[in-house]
Amino acid sequence: MLEMTINEKACRGCRLCQDVCPTECFAYEAATKKVTVAVVENCIGCLSCAYICPSGAIAHRNHHVVKNFYRNIEFSMRMEKFL
Repeated sequence: MLEMTINEKACRGCRLCQDVCPTECFAYEAATKKVTVAVVENCIGCLSCAYICPSGAIAHRNHHVVKNFYRNIEFSMRMEKFL
């Protein structure tokens, strides 16, 4: 089974992972100002969240790697200046 974790100390709360996720796996916790994995079962293993995370806080295990399976090109172009 696929596992996804967010390193709480590394997470900046920027919500880029939440914005890029095509299956809405994440939730923003206002109290901690951090993103959490809300529904890991929704994850399709596209790794877009890990790719876009500026602090490298997201890790996946037990996923099937498919190169360039999903990339939101429009979103990535907007975020290019930060990467």
